Order: sequence, then C-alpha cells, then structure tokens
Amino acid sequence: MLKTSIRVAVAGFLALAGAAQAQEWPTRSVTMVIPFAAGGPQDGIGRIVAQRMTEVLGQQVIVENVTGAGGMTGSDRVAKAEPDGYQFVLGSVGTHAQNQTLYKHPAYNAATDFTPVALIAETPIVLIVRKDLAVNNLREFIAYAKANQEKMSYGSAGAGSATHLACVVVNSVIGTDITHIPYRGTGPAMQDLLGGRIDFLCDLVNTAKPQIEGGTVKPIAIMTKQRSPALPNVPTGLEQGTKGLEAYTWSAIFLPKGAPAAIVKKLNATVLQSMKTPEVRARLEGLGAQVVSDERATPEYLGQFVKSEIEKWAGTIKASGISVE
Repeated sequence: MLKTSIRVAVAGFLALAGAAQAQEWPTRSVTMVIPFAAGGPQDGIGRIVAQRMTEVLGQQVIVENVTGAGGMTGSDRVAKAEPDGYQFVLGSVGTHAQNQTLYKHPAYNAATDFTPVALIAETPIVLIVRKDLAVNNLREFIAYAKANQEKMSYGSAGAGSATHLACVVVNSVIGTDITHIPYRGTGPAMQDLLGGRIDFLCDLVNTAKPQIEGGTVKPIAIMTKQRSPALPNVPTGLEQGTKGLEAYTWSAIFLPKGAPAAIVKKLNATVLQSMKTPEVRARLEGLGAQVVSDERATPEYLGQFVKSEIEKWAGTIKASGISVE
C-alpha cells in the first residue's frame, strides 16, 4: 500500500512539474530546424511561418538550415534532441515518408522517433514539358510518350527527390519507361528543360509557375486531386481522365519523441494561430502552398498521416528499384 501511494505521489508530482514547465515554455528563443538549403521551397515556407510564430510566442523562433542526406541530417538532430520544446523540425514528404523506404538504413523511424505537432500545408507538383514538345494536354502527352519513350528523358532535383519520385509516378501510371536524368537541384534541371535537352520535369508549382507564366515551358497536369490556386488554369490529371497521377510535398512541425503534451498543445495552437493570419496565408499561397484545414492540423491527424504516407510511397519506391545507401 505504501509503495503504491509513493508511486502515485511521484506520478502526480511529475505531471505537475511537466504542466508547470509547459506553462512557462518558452522562456527563451526556440529553433526551427529546416533540413534543406536556404532559398528552397521548404525554407521559404518555414521562414514565413517562423516570423509569425515569433510574434505569437513572444520569443524568437530562429531558423537553422541543417542539410544533408535528403533532409535526414537535420531531422535526425531534432529526433535526438532534448524533448523540451526548444528544437523542432519542419519535416516534409521526403524527410518523414519517402526516405524511410528510399534509404537502406534511414537515420530514424519517422513514425516513432518524433512527436507530431501540426501539418501546415501541401504543395502540389505540376508536370511540365519543353515548350516545343508537340503536346498540349495530358492525353496528347501520354500518346506521344508511349510512341517515343525510347528517345525521351526527364529531369529531377536528384535521385530519390520529390521531383524524381513524382515522375516515377508518371511513368508508372501511363505505362512507360522513360530515361531519368538526375541533377544537383531543380535549377539545373529546369535550365536543361528550357534548353530542350530534356523533355519534361515534375516540379513544385512555386518554382514552375514563373516559367509557365513566361511561356518558356508548357504545363500538362497538376498532380493532385484539386487544381492549385497558384495555377488555376492548369487541369489535374483526374480532370483529364487519368487516375492515380498524384504527387505533392507537404510541410509539418515535429518535436522530438517524448515532448510534454502541454508543450505540444501550445506549439500546435501557435502554429494554427500563425496560419490563420491573412498575410501568412497569402504569402504561402504565393509560394504555391495550400494551407490545410484545422481538422488536418492536429497532432493526432499528423501522426496517422505520416504512417499512411510512408506506406503510400513505399510501393512506388520499391516498384521503381531506387535505393540509396
């Protein structure tokens, strides 16, 4: 009886201590780790959100770019950090879904080594072709690709990148085997598309938009179920009669495993308040990112979403034969 009473007392003390810690948090600056290079799509989203979070929290949210291993280096640092709320990572479909199958030895388990906080936004991918390719819609593209696949090629930001895997989906859905040309980033791939040295690219809408609006490339299909507000005149694959042509990236906040529930709740509320700021939403939409609904921004939803995304992309990656040491 005495031992039981002591255990209950200790548990109660720890719960009160955790609640007190969460009420005080944050008492100093916090760090948002972005596991990709400065200037990229994720970096742009993260910095917009961090700026507003600083105002809401009353403490500086410092952005730190920690790159390497397809985003795993920065993500792994947060996974191994103290779960005190002072470090969190801006994860993506690459860091928290695709890398789990893509890498033979991933640095962490995305489903169990983090505390999910909030899904923020999704960014669609658009299939674009060189401006002189003799196609103007998805039906024409599919017919052309099937007839000319031996001499065609597509580019990406690198083997295993979101842009590569999106085009793997294209190959799989339309039944072709077109040559992949990996580049060190989307920029060089886009330059070769503009120069006519590759035939198509599966790019994020925010980086493809200027080229589409400038008429230097032709958009074929948005690779999500709904059109993108950033490119409202570009139809989806589904609208054009092709099912399964889906690829996008997303942005979400994760704390280290074991973060106190009260801190998770406060950080989630901070993210949601930040995302509801009209200026923040407008800036994100300007980047092509679509803010998710409140129902999809909960820690519980994000936890299940990560598991489903890992499973979804595992099939595509395994079927393609892509593997990274």
